[in-house]
Amino acid sequence: MYHIKDNMLSKRIFEIDFAAALNEELEKKKMTVKELSELTDIPVSTLYKITMGERDPRLSTVKKIVSILEPEQSRFLAIIAAKFLLDSFELPHVNIRGSPCTIRGYSANSLEECIIAAARAEKDGAAGIVCAPVLASIIEKIVDVPVAMLRPEISCVEEAIGVLCRKL
Repeated sequence: MYHIKDNMLSKRIFEIDFAAALNEELEKKKMTVKELSELTDIPVSTLYKITMGERDPRLSTVKKIVSILEPEQSRFLAIIAAKFLLDSFELPHVNIRGSPCTIRGYSANSLEECIIAAARAEKDGAAGIVCAPVLASIIEKIVDVPVAMLRPEISCVEEAIGVLCRKL
């Protein structure tokens, strides 16, 4: 849910052209095009062309710029895992490029539930998703946010093998 305040970049780009809105925002934040380039990983030459009105940005470029210049107050990272795993640790807060970010758990116990959880997390506004290795390649094809995979510690694998051996 986006709440647009007056004079915010996301509102101004609809009132005036993107180049003018971007230049206003850079001036307001006392930021150079080079600094914006470093934060967004967009080439400096591309940003200069956009600020000069010589090039229309792609939607993905606009999203990167807005995410840096107008970070969402409720940004979060999603972790998709079984409920028992999510319940076993406190979800901390982290910083993404200097902006506070919370971590939200999405409980899932099947492949189908994981796919639904990933779609829901993206729809809810997740900046990125953490999930099991077997899911990461599937989830990456479904969502437009970065995906990272959980890597179990060797002690967890050894413990699981021990449990299995006792059952055999």
